[in-house]
Amino acid sequence: MTPTPTVDLNCDMGESFGAWTLGHDAALMPYLTSANIACGFHAGDPAVMRQTVRLALRHGVAIGAHPGLPDLAGFGRRNLDISADEAFEMTVYQLGALHAVARAEGGALHHLKPHGALYNMAATNAALAQAIAEAAYKVQPELVLYGLAGSELTKAGERLGLRTAHEVFADRTYQANGTLTPRRQPDALITSAEAAITQVLRMVQEGHIRTQQGSEIAIQADTVCLHGDGAHALEFAQQLSQALRAAGVTLARPAFTR
Repeated sequence: MTPTPTVDLNCDMGESFGAWTLGHDAALMPYLTSANIACGFHAGDPAVMRQTVRLALRHGVAIGAHPGLPDLAGFGRRNLDISADEAFEMTVYQLGALHAVARAEGGALHHLKPHGALYNMAATNAALAQAIAEAAYKVQPELVLYGLAGSELTKAGERLGLRTAHEVFADRTYQANGTLTPRRQPDALITSAEAAITQVLRMVQEGHIRTQQGSEIAIQADTVCLHGDGAHALEFAQQLSQALRAAGVTLARPAFTR
């Protein structure tokens, strides 16, 4: 008998800041199994971090740190020329902040997922990937490290003995080398909910994806990223959750290593 596929649904959350509100955190949380919470560098602030942690705890959603580059104006999506030491230091700093907030609210960190440009840089830069993985391991070795499926980041985590979750994206297109199509390209985003759901089901059930170059590549789908700041984010989360369950897929957070 073929085992029932299991997948995590994660979403970047807590990205409001001061007087600015971004995303649909409260509405989306019931459809998730894990939340990646901004730690103040690319978005978020202490009050928003606390509110989002409380929201995750209320819904039984796993709490993850979502460290980014120190670039509020660019929302952490612009590449910065940082060293491996800087990547380690800024990851430890942001992990520490969310760890404290989660603990103060009676919770605990479950995972780490870098944000935006830091995530994409670590997907291909082995030195940055190693630094981020070491930060996770030294702060809390039982953390699950979320990274782009098959990337340098997941490889670094596995070398250190971290539990890794290979991440795929519902609304992004892929290149032949397994990386995401850069956002600056017009074909980077999938705007059709039907097409995005079809892509996710194929990745989860078959372990393959068709790239922008027309080739088929193997892909490991442990966790699926939803983007919570789109105009139809809530509707899509509902549709994707329903489609996965209807296909016999179990929704659950990745387990700790120990």
